[in-house]
Amino acid sequence: MKVSPFLKEERIILELKAKTKEEAIKEVASLLKDASEIINLDDFLKEVFEREKIGSTGIGKGIAIPHARTDNVKKFVIAIGKSEKGIEFQAVDKRPVKIIFLMGTPKEEGLDEYLKILAHLMRLIDKEAFRSSLFSAKTAKEIIEIFKSAEE
Repeated sequence: MKVSPFLKEERIILELKAKTKEEAIKEVASLLKDASEIINLDDFLKEVFEREKIGSTGIGKGIAIPHARTDNVKKFVIAIGKSEKGIEFQAVDKRPVKIIFLMGTPKEEGLDEYLKILAHLMRLIDKEAFRSSLFSAKTAKEIIEIFKSAEE
């Protein structure tokens, strides 16, 4: 299951202004305010924050994947935020997060697809060269191209 078909330039922010984890998640979520996949953005965000309370989605290596399975999403959606300085995210490796992948999926439908996308994303992120390319990307289009070429 590829990530690239779900990526859209208008859903990628290259210079997050946020200083905190909560601000960063909200800033990335703002990219989804007009997304047809989202039923209720505020409620989706509440569920993302509820998920964060269970444990940080800062998976290490400068990456965080805040997410929610929710009735406030019609179909899988993803938005990406980048921070040059990094944001304290209570990541497992204690390092600041430089890239946030905010994801949502319907609670009942599409679980299999979602788990496949998440597993695929994790495999990509595990590759040093892939992460380095993302960290140095200067445009949203470049981020999408990095995914496309990694998924070929």
